[in-house]
Amino acid sequence: MTGPGHKAAVVAFPGRPPSQIGFDRRELNRILDLYGRMVAAGQWRDYAMDFEREVAVFSAFRRTSERPEIRIEKRPALHTRQGMWALFGEAGQVLKRGHELPGILAPLERRLLKIVEE
Repeated sequence: MTGPGHKAAVVAFPGRPPSQIGFDRRELNRILDLYGRMVAAGQWRDYAMDFEREVAVFSAFRRTSERPEIRIEKRPALHTRQGMWALFGEAGQVLKRGHELPGILAPLERRLLKIVEE
């Protein structure tokens, strides 16, 4: 049953792990909201999403022909260790790891505030 007040869920075939990791609606809305504000500030121009067996990745680009400026990764297998979320910089360095998406996006939010203040 679907409709107002009911949540739809993706269920893996019994006995099989899901074939890929993805972002749920709330996570994707949060990421795309930040992306839209960064585009409006003139910082980003393009994005890409990659969904694999163990990781979902959102990459943001200043220009489409270069490596991503930032990469947000979701790895559920790491949720009991350092956290399933990670923020990577342009050179592939880990900028932040954590258990919650808002904490991972915080450095980008602060950078956006600095851009707006200028």
